[in-house]
Amino acid sequence: MDLVKFVEEQAVVKNENPAFKAGDTISVHYKIREGNKERVQVYQGVVLQLNSEGTNATFTVRKISNGIGVERIFPINSPNIQKIEVNSHGKVRRAKLFYLRGLTGKAARIRTKRV
Repeated sequence: MDLVKFVEEQAVVKNENPAFKAGDTISVHYKIREGNKERVQVYQGVVLQLNSEGTNATFTVRKISNGIGVERIFPINSPNIQKIEVNSHGKVRRAKLFYLRGLTGKAARIRTKRV
């Protein structure tokens, strides 16, 4: 079993990403292919959760677009992620912020951590 995990981890190219956690506001620069053209789209929002460890780790980002909450799950080691920028560090007390789904407006704000 351990040999299989070792071979899988060697096959995946790991991205060098900055350290972020739930509650942080990040910008994900994601490559999108439309037909034969390729462009980079910036997806900016709050990290709701970091899920799993190792090569198959993912993170969920939530943003409000035209008054509607939109969540997107990104694999951390995806070759389509060009870069991740941490815009602000949030001060939260839990690892999964699913309670933000039920909040709107000013109630959904997260306080920023002072450095």
